[in-house]
Amino acid sequence: MEQTLQALGGILLKAIPTLVLVLLLHFFLRRMLFGPLERVLAKRDEETLGARRAAEDSLRRAERRAAEYEAAIRDARSEVFREHEAARSQMLASQKQHILESRARVAETIRQAREELEAETEAARRTLDESTGALADQIADSLLGRRAA
Repeated sequence: MEQTLQALGGILLKAIPTLVLVLLLHFFLRRMLFGPLERVLAKRDEETLGARRAAEDSLRRAERRAAEYEAAIRDARSEVFREHEAARSQMLASQKQHILESRARVAETIRQAREELEAETEAARRTLDESTGALADQIADSLLGRRAA
């Protein structure tokens, strides 16, 4: 066993320079490679985060502008609709006024035609009344004259 311990001690004694080299390599790599690499990765993460934040801000601004644009379009459409409705209402009122005026003119024309018809009817009655006696005399003369002959 003593031989094993001496062999183990010899191995450990020979391993000390390797261990020192590994420790030196570790500190050297940590200072010269991993330190700058960690700084570069940290800087890249910060820049990536900054770019993400900028993209998110840009997206929020774009969404806000899109919402404003949609609201403006909605307002413009409602304004056009209101104007269209006002024009339609005005046109309907104008049309209704024209219809009422036309009805009044037609009613006046009908009234005048009735008055003329009544006047003509009355004139015809008077003419008939005036000529009834003369016609009756002519008919009687004509009938009596034929019987006499």
